[in-house]
Amino acid sequence: MSRTARVERTTAETKVLVELDLDGTGKAEISTGVGFYDHMLHQIARHGGFDLTVQTVGDLEIDAHHTIEDTALAVGTAFDQALGDRAGIRRYGSATLPMDEVLVQAAVDLSGRPYVVHDEPPLTPYIGPVYPTSMTRHIWESFGQTARLTLHVTVLRAARPGGHPDAHHVVEAQFKAVSRALREATSIDPRAAGAIPSTKGAL
Repeated sequence: MSRTARVERTTAETKVLVELDLDGTGKAEISTGVGFYDHMLHQIARHGGFDLTVQTVGDLEIDAHHTIEDTALAVGTAFDQALGDRAGIRRYGSATLPMDEVLVQAAVDLSGRPYVVHDEPPLTPYIGPVYPTSMTRHIWESFGQTARLTLHVTVLRAARPGGHPDAHHVVEAQFKAVSRALREATSIDPRAAGAIPSTKGAL
């Protein structure tokens, strides 16, 4: 069974191509024009074990908002398409992930119902020249909407005593934790015998 997807999303603001293989080896070809975002999408592939291609051309002359948002929407759509009817999957996944001084917990339910809870401390406005840290919540909300999943992301610890949060570590730890949770949730459960993981019979 092939669990792959190809999504093209074109608007007046962006043009996005996403290709996804849920049963890949972590290979990634990412180009959005936003360097830090590219780095984060590489985490999704590597730590999720997904093969992921993302090519986005957006109106970066305005700002990075449309590029980041539309990419997240397209990646979420690719996950939804690749999962199909979601038969035989584990459905739930969670990860608690440390990155130096930062500790993040992520939990995923591939429920078919979009719902996102995101909790992080105040961060510096930008990472690198063009990635607004305010967009991280919006990425998860956009991804959750089109992937049709429930996602909780909580930054449990973010700074050493007397220090300030390192925004790079706080956001990167979130992407790594979500990737690990997705890896578990999307994996095939050998005990499920291909059944839909719900007493309703559908997700």
